[in-house]
Amino acid sequence: MADEKENTVIEKKDEPVKRVSTRTLLRDLMSGSMVTDKIILKNIWFLFMLTILGAFYIANRFHAERLTRESSKLQREVRDLRSESLSTSASLMSVSKQSEVFSLVKERELNLEELREPPFKLIVSK
Repeated sequence: MADEKENTVIEKKDEPVKRVSTRTLLRDLMSGSMVTDKIILKNIWFLFMLTILGAFYIANRFHAERLTRESSKLQREVRDLRSESLSTSASLMSVSKQSEVFSLVKERELNLEELREPPFKLIVSK
């Protein structure tokens, strides 16, 4: 009896490893049973995690692009406002010159006269 048990064990050990033929593999792949049964169902949580990570990646990319567009828009606006500020200050400097003020007063006929003497300080004693 002991010999029979040993023979059965040996027979099981001596059995060749079951190999999947390429024909069976191709047939399972074409029918879809290999994909659904073996790959997807065993790794469903991993595929779910990959889907969530992909969605986060896409959302993050859209958010970064929106921030980049807003940043470039604000930089353009700052550049325009800076040039407008320089232009306004330059025109204000030219308009505030004494000769320009005098010509504007004459042009608008305001009946103002230009000072011929420098201003002086009044001192009042109490």
